[in-house]
Formats: sequence, C-alpha cells, structure tokens
Amino acid sequence: MQDPELEKIKALKIQQLKSSLANSQNKEQNKKIKIQVYSTPTCPYCYMVKQYLKSKGVEFEDIDVSKNIEAARYMVSQTGQLGVPQINIGGQWIIGFDKAKLDYFLGLDD
Repeated sequence: MQDPELEKIKALKIQQLKSSLANSQNKEQNKKIKIQVYSTPTCPYCYMVKQYLKSKGVEFEDIDVSKNIEAARYMVSQTGQLGVPQINIGGQWIIGFDKAKLDYFLGLDD
C-alpha cells in the first residue's frame, strides 16, 4: 500500500513538470508571434512596457508613433485609442502597461 502523502507529493511534482514544460513551449511560441509596441520617446509607461518585455526575454518591434504617422493612424484604426503604449500581440491589442494581460497573452509567469 502506497503512502498517501507520498502520492500527493508525486502528483504535485508531475503537475509542476507539466506546467514548466507548457511554459517553455509558450516561450518558444512567443518567439514566433509578432509583437509590436506602439510608443513615444517621452512616455514613461512605454518605457516600462519595453523594459518589462526585455526583462522577460520577449522580442518585440518598437514603433515610435510620434515619427511614424501611418503607424499612428493604423493603431487608432485598430483600437480607437490615441494614447500609448499600445501593444499588439499577434492581433490582440493591449492598451497601456498591463502586466497581467501581457503575462496572460504571452504565457509568462512571475
């Protein structure tokens, strides 16, 4: 007869391994997803978003809408919002620096 506590520990370890594997696979998939950060040079939240993504090892394209009017128009046409930062993750838009949404759409953990 197996020890119930030992079985719980084994089950927990298996769950942790599966979670770790899924997270690893998500990070690989994220490298394939196109990520764009629409920002301006003077926006502190834009800077924070970019620093956060870099700290997580996420590659992204930085689009300066103060210099690229076409990109600014595109951003507004997609979201209806003028403010920055706006992050496009494979067609899913995030308005502002929202760590929870970034983590969710990128499959990241803290």
